[in-house]
Order: sequence, then structure tokens, then C-alpha cells
Amino acid sequence: VLKPGGVMSWPVVPTVEAAVKAEADGADGVIVSGCEGGGHVGKLASLALWPQARDRVTIPMVAAGGIGDGRGMAAAFALGAEGVQLGTRFIVTRESPAHPATKQKILQAKAEDTAVTGNITGLPVRVIKNRMAEEFLCMESAGKSKAEMALFGSGKMKLAFVEGNAEDGSVMAGQVSGLIHDEPTCDELIQRLVRECRATAAALPRTVGA
Repeated sequence: VLKPGGVMSWPVVPTVEAAVKAEADGADGVIVSGCEGGGHVGKLASLALWPQARDRVTIPMVAAGGIGDGRGMAAAFALGAEGVQLGTRFIVTRESPAHPATKQKILQAKAEDTAVTGNITGLPVRVIKNRMAEEFLCMESAGKSKAEMALFGSGKMKLAFVEGNAEDGSVMAGQVSGLIHDEPTCDELIQRLVRECRATAAALPRTVGA
């Protein structure tokens, strides 16, 4: 559908097999995302997923899930990625349209302040822990039906990111929230990421040889 129109195809995948299938189906590249990321996630951690996907596909690979600074970028490149995708980190930037209250929720988050909801529905989502997440998890434990869960979750992302209700809305964000402490412009953030990545890479020979 996309190829005839000249549109490049870069699917986001959470497993090695999905990456392999994407290549077989003609994808131009693949974005391989670990479960540390925010939003819809799989079950494999990035450090285990990225190199295994790299070993199985020949198309360009972009690493995602769990990258919040230049150190994470360097790790992704070391594990075979040609590029990186950052989601949560860019939510908290000056240009981001996310509601200030939701940005503040991410800024206040610590390393352990995310949870994965939606396992019972087959659509797991990593979010910042809040009143909505706790209620969702309680409903899952109580054995509520998929239909009830879907109805409860409907519109919750808009509630958080557009309306600014960071307690009753779904604040989709990854584990790197604990690394986020400021709200730079996108340009400032990109420049910082590149500097940190280069500095990390430059320090590796000394670290390994010590």
C-alpha cells in the first residue's frame, strides 16, 4: 500500500520475529523498541532485543525504548543500531504540545514510577503511575472483561496530554522519565545528546582497557 505511493515504511516492532517479518514484507528499515519505552510495549528489554534483531535483519535498524540521553544513544549504536528514536525525552521539551501538568508529572517521576497496564487486553501500555493507572491495575486484578477495560481506557490519553489531568489520564511515558530533569528546546536537547554520545564513545577505550 505504501511503496507504490513512494512512502517509506519503518514499522515499530517489539520482537525479533516481527523485525524479520518487516524486512521480508519490504520495509525500508525497522524501529526496534524495548519494553522500557512508554506507550504500547512488548516484553523484551532493549539490551537483549536490539542485538538479536541486528543479527537477523539487514535493513537499517533504529533503536528505541529506554533511551533518555547520549549514553543510551552510544549503547544503541554499540549494539548495532544506525539510529535512535526517543519518545519520552521529547515530550518534555519547549516545542512539545503536551500539557504542562503532564510534563511536570514526568519531570517528577523517579526510576520506579512507571507501570505496565493493559496486559489482560493484549495491548500492554507503559505509563506513569497515577490514579488512573492504579484503578486500571485493580480492574485487571478483579478480572474485569476486555470490553470493560477498553471502555475505561477510552480517551484517557487525551485527558492527560491535551486536558492536563495527569492523575485521571493515561500518561504514557517510559522508564527514562527518571532521567528527565529539565525542559530544553528540541535543538538544545539534540545538541546535548550528540555531545554526550560522542563523549561516552570517546571514553570507552579507556574504560575497557583499565
